[in-house]
Amino acid sequence: MQDLLAARSQMAVSLGFHIIFASIGMAMPFLMAISHYRWIRTGETVYLDLTKAWSRGVAIFFATGAVSGTALSFELGLLWPKFMEHAGPIIGMPFSWEGTAFFLEAIALGLFLYGWNRLSPWVHWGVGLTVGITGVLSGIFVVCANAWMNSPAGFDWVDGQALNIDPVRAMFNPGWKTQTLHMTLAAFEATGFAVGGIHALLLLRRPASALHREAFKIALLIGSIAALLQPLSGDRLAKGTAQRQPAKLAAMEAHFHTENGASLILGGIPDLQEKRVRYAVKLPTLLSFLAHGDFHAQVKGLEDFPEKDWPPVLIVHTAFQAMVGAGSALAALGLAFLVLSLRRSRLLLHRRFLLAAALATPLGFLALEAGWVVTEVGRQPWIIYGIMRTAEAVTPMPGLVYPFLLFTAVYFFLAAVVSWLMLRHIRAADREFPSASSAEPAGSGSPLPEGSHA
Repeated sequence: MQDLLAARSQMAVSLGFHIIFASIGMAMPFLMAISHYRWIRTGETVYLDLTKAWSRGVAIFFATGAVSGTALSFELGLLWPKFMEHAGPIIGMPFSWEGTAFFLEAIALGLFLYGWNRLSPWVHWGVGLTVGITGVLSGIFVVCANAWMNSPAGFDWVDGQALNIDPVRAMFNPGWKTQTLHMTLAAFEATGFAVGGIHALLLLRRPASALHREAFKIALLIGSIAALLQPLSGDRLAKGTAQRQPAKLAAMEAHFHTENGASLILGGIPDLQEKRVRYAVKLPTLLSFLAHGDFHAQVKGLEDFPEKDWPPVLIVHTAFQAMVGAGSALAALGLAFLVLSLRRSRLLLHRRFLLAAALATPLGFLALEAGWVVTEVGRQPWIIYGIMRTAEAVTPMPGLVYPFLLFTAVYFFLAAVVSWLMLRHIRAADREFPSASSAEPAGSGSPLPEGSHA
């Protein structure tokens, strides 16, 4: 049991670390492409400066994501050999496509970083856009594999063996659309608000900076749109979860008793002994509607499942509430941003609004991490839902607590290094790039001086 906990904890730390850089790798190149496009179209050097500043950040995050992603791929084989023995032939295709997308992303990023003054402006912009497209595809392929773990398809399970394998059907399993859409929007939401929040903080220090002002607007625009679309995606995902993983939905809502017209629970602390939720706010019949589109539909409670098949209710419910709470706050902030932007209101750059955006910097990634806790912990005790238990898949190798501690220390070290590099990069960008926007024509100066490549 101790080794199982250590193996699960190691995967949790690795995934929780990697998902931050994977999300930034999906969304950040599109922010960069927007600023690059505006420079080509307007010739205003503030957009060129912003593109160069963001491209260096993309390079840092890409390198860190590559390292942590490689570690995760090794951990799958080393910690969960029984899982890979059966799952490898079934979900090998999305992983192979993910590898292809990753290599294309790396090539495109290299061409972009060293293509200044060597490629025509529009070709160079297209290469930068390719970095974002391949990053999104890479994320989609990985999430397809995870969706298969939640809604297995494309094989027959006979006497503990997978037969009649159909890799295409496995990859495009019943959960792939909703999960990939939800994850992609989450990446854009988290990255947009994090980048926007950092530039909002810098604007509070340097209100005259055109670079930080334009960066704030671009990042918040992307984050706000994603935040307002995310509840629609979440609704579709919740309905699919109610059909395919009813025990997970019951744990998310701490819904113990099967009932028609079930109430939606906000907050509260699950009491497993008395099978009820303390200190919660209940919204009558709303859970039935959200789960099945009918206010009077029946929603299965945890009592319908053997207790040995229950997910850890307290963890899943708390993570779900944190995800919804953080996401709702960002949606409200995003709506305010869009309204102020459309009205061209001066309040958009008011100190109070900038402070609110700065305080919201970590909320997107908090929601992202909480969402993955719901996805992964909510599937327990199954590694392949309804097919293989997590305890059956773990390696028999003893002493797993030691690699867990080692990997955790390495990730903390990497996090410190990346934080230091980004802080140094932000300070350097503040010194290197001017505060005021100029309107030099696009081509009147060198886009990136020789020797200053990232």
